[in-house]
Amino acid sequence: MTETKNPEIGSVGWIDLTVEDAPGIRDFYASVTGWQHSPVSMGDYDDFNMSAPESGEPKAGICHAKGGNAGLPAQWMIYITVEDADVGAAKCEELGGSVLAGPKDMGEMGRYCVIQDPAGAVAALFAFS
Repeated sequence: MTETKNPEIGSVGWIDLTVEDAPGIRDFYASVTGWQHSPVSMGDYDDFNMSAPESGEPKAGICHAKGGNAGLPAQWMIYITVEDADVGAAKCEELGGSVLAGPKDMGEMGRYCVIQDPAGAVAALFAFS
């Protein structure tokens, strides 16, 4: 078994798309890009990992706009790897940005928050445990 290494601090470690019709948009991107999908249980519904067709490696997520994703804009969300999501959130506000969600835990994986920069662009900050 190979050891999994977390993305480098400052790198884009993941992308998600949060939408009302996750299955429909999942199927759209599967048809347009060739991505294969697999369910990710969120309790009473499934979100989806989208994987490259040749390697099977997960490349993105398609998520329902509910639960922890309720109220997020329908746009591709990049997750930037940071050392500490709480520190990143505080620095964001200090520099004129806004924290739209979190910081909060993402299971045992780590902690994240969704921020909006002073220009209005939205991104997530993610710190691995």
